[in-house]
Amino acid sequence: MSLADKIFVTMCKDILENGTSTEGEKVRPHWEDGSSAYTIKKFGVVNRYDLSKEFPAITLRKTAIKTCTEELLWIWQRKSNNIHDLNSSIWDEWADENGSIGKAYGYQMGVKHQYKEGMMDQVDRVIYDLKNNPFSRRIMTNIYVHQDLHEMNLYPCAYSMTFNVTSRPGEDKLTLNAILNQRSNDVLMANNWNVCQYAMLVHMLAQVCDMKVGELVHVIADAHIYDRHVPIIKELIQREQHPAPKVALNPDIKDFYQFTTKDIMVEDYVTGEQIKNIPIAV
Repeated sequence: MSLADKIFVTMCKDILENGTSTEGEKVRPHWEDGSSAYTIKKFGVVNRYDLSKEFPAITLRKTAIKTCTEELLWIWQRKSNNIHDLNSSIWDEWADENGSIGKAYGYQMGVKHQYKEGMMDQVDRVIYDLKNNPFSRRIMTNIYVHQDLHEMNLYPCAYSMTFNVTSRPGEDKLTLNAILNQRSNDVLMANNWNVCQYAMLVHMLAQVCDMKVGELVHVIADAHIYDRHVPIIKELIQREQHPAPKVALNPDIKDFYQFTTKDIMVEDYVTGEQIKNIPIAV
């Protein structure tokens, strides 16, 4: 059965049984009807996924692997902050009349910084170091830029990636590991979505840097289940679990900027029924 399912179920049970409620507190999110959106939350959730064993997509319900990767490429590859460059409506609610979400996400990834090797943005710096200085302990990105927060239509949730390369005895290639840091995570709507898209990022970077994939560690400061999602979660974690899907990339791609969702192959992805009309807190 999928390891991602087991991790997801364990996390949800822990939040429901041991989490704390924000009910009655002053909270920012609200439902469409204007009422406050309260959560049951757990502080400091850490989940580990061994990408060398399986791709971490849950099977309790389907995660749209290509669609979540499309959003990832919008941020990391196109470095865009405009929804007109994104082939989905995920960010429509936070866009202005011109389609911009402000100085958030892709905007920050595209800002060039001065290094002793020259001017590079954060993505190009990661790729440069993975190829030229793989054992550096300084290979990371950070898009939670305080000076620009007032110009972001939504503060970054997944805000930092730290990459770490190891050399496993007897293996001819280095192994790429990563830590994804999130300040906040809506467990029902976004948890496996974020896991899958950043797992795909590790796969892509490993391929173009001639490495093997290792672990993805997901660190969440505030992992929460919204009050109106509780019955949905309770039903979801009781569902039958299936083996993880087989996910592969087009091996001919050697340049990160050449990847498209057409280069992703997903096979044998058996899942439970999709959940429709989930209420969204904004």
